Amino acid sequence: MSLRKKFVVEPGTRIRLKDVDASFHGDYASAEHAKADLARNVARLAELQQKLFAEKKHALLVVLQGIDAAGKDGTCWHVMAAMNPLGTYVKSFKQPTEQELRHDFLWRVHPFAPGLGQVAVFNRSHYENVLVVRVHELTPKPVWSTYYDTINAFETTLANAGVTILKFFLYITPEEQLERFRQRLDDPARQWKISESDYTERACWNQYIDAYEDMLEKCSTAHAPWYVIPSNHKWFRNLAVSSIIEATLDDMKLQLPEPSVDIDEIRRKYHQAAKEGSPQ
Repeated sequence: MSLRKKFVVEPGTRIRLKDVDASFHGDYASAEHAKADLARNVARLAELQQKLFAEKKHALLVVLQGIDAAGKDGTCWHVMAAMNPLGTYVKSFKQPTEQELRHDFLWRVHPFAPGLGQVAVFNRSHYENVLVVRVHELTPKPVWSTYYDTINAFETTLANAGVTILKFFLYITPEEQLERFRQRLDDPARQWKISESDYTERACWNQYIDAYEDMLEKCSTAHAPWYVIPSNHKWFRNLAVSSIIEATLDDMKLQLPEPSVDIDEIRRKYHQAAKEGSPQ
């Protein structure tokens, strides 16, 4: 099964999230059944990211969006952690600062776009301006409704500069979200993640779903596609995201660059130095 083809939002199509099975897990019966494939994907990601970093002809931007507890942090931990931090970084765009509010909404985003050879992960992103801003009416509709075109133009600019963009909407049901909140309450190691807004925002669930559906329809493009990832099963979420990233990097036909020095000459000097002994 091609997970890219199954989960991609084709440009211009309208996705009804109520029709998406958030518990879908494909041909995998359990986390244990998927364990070997996930491990293979993660190992392959490490290998491909090394080539991307060395070659410096491409860049990758991974955008993670989802309602609270959908698994954005978990995806970073279990999938993106496979990559060398020398060429990978995660940036989260949450409530803007006073200085950021004095600029256009992309002013704070563009400096964190990846350069050639880099992988950037946006754990929440520039899409917050058509999500939380819209739901809570922080900006008038005539303003935020123009942001879709602005975002598309921004992503086109990045794509033209060699950045491949993958955008993942991690979809869970309200019942699964509440269960994950309960697990946090019962786990001292995760209680620090609890906030009052976790519960107050649930009252806006339907408004967020409407906003996500518009986002997916208006901003999934050929060069910056959205993928709707069923995420009730964390292990399948990780498997799907890692599979799509691995396949995308593999399509780049990444190659380690040729050495910039004469290897035979360097090898000759090494052997000569070894023969003469280390300097005292």
